[in-house]
Amino acid sequence: MSYEVAPSTVRVMSAPTAPRPTLAAPSPSSTTTTRRGVLLDWRVRFAILSVIWGFSFLLIKVGTEAYAPFQVAMGRVLFGALALLAVLLVRREPLPRGLRTWGHLSVAALLLNTAPFSLFAYAELSIPSSLAGICNATSPLWGMALSLVALSEDRPTRRRFAGLGLGFLGVLTVLGAWQGFSGVDAKGTAFALLASLCYPIGWIYVRRTLAGTPGSPVALTGGQLMVSTLQLGLVSALFTSAPASFPLWPTLSVIALGALGTGMALQMQYGLVSEVGPTTAQMVTYFIPVIATTAGVLVLGEHLHWNTPVGAAIVLAGAALTQTRPAPHKPA
Repeated sequence: MSYEVAPSTVRVMSAPTAPRPTLAAPSPSSTTTTRRGVLLDWRVRFAILSVIWGFSFLLIKVGTEAYAPFQVAMGRVLFGALALLAVLLVRREPLPRGLRTWGHLSVAALLLNTAPFSLFAYAELSIPSSLAGICNATSPLWGMALSLVALSEDRPTRRRFAGLGLGFLGVLTVLGAWQGFSGVDAKGTAFALLASLCYPIGWIYVRRTLAGTPGSPVALTGGQLMVSTLQLGLVSALFTSAPASFPLWPTLSVIALGALGTGMALQMQYGLVSEVGPTTAQMVTYFIPVIATTAGVLVLGEHLHWNTPVGAAIVLAGAALTQTRPAPHKPA
């Protein structure tokens, strides 16, 4: 999160842990085989997750060819909610309970789904999907800047400050600042950058209000997407007209964007977090803009100038630096 929302979920919402049954100690050979199987399994799912989230920006672009941005965003959360509700039904897990919890989920839905999904859809009316994917990669940079103020446990360091500066230098490179930002739609780019800013704001809110709330991350996210569907349904009814037709490819794009990119991908990410830990799982962030750019160029025929991949690489390098944590001090 996109996400898009993905990296932030790793830090904020812990993956559900299954009870540990008492079993006989496995033999060394079986342990080795199991570890190899799990290792290959998470790598395959990591690659699939990167592709799904990387292609999300292409799907948004195709969806906006037939539907209004609010409608694309609504279809995204609707089919994402249906996918997660299906998982909950299979697991027989209940949705979250309590008026307070649903109140906080409503704010979280606005910050993490309704606003950024709508902003990205509006942005891609005027900017390439590859640029939207690169703008999404600035989310860790915004998160680093905000966490210095809002989260006391994230202490500023020289390396993280350097990463922040390097990341925004990469943004200026992508936008061609030395050319006066010529050829770049300012409004669309601003929408995409604002969408990426919504994610860390939303996760700071979630961390402070929903940490420790009963229920699995899947149940909380499913409820959150349900609320976002209601929010976007109301907004779409007020500000857009019903679509006159349902063209095949835009419709399939919206369905895939929700069911795969918002539903199945989040479920897959929770599994990665529980298996390999948040540090490894959040590295998917650095593959998303690469795949988004490649998909935009090869599938949609978008033009790519030298400063776009160079700037994207600088952004990712800066984002990687901002995610470093000081090593814990060992006791004497």
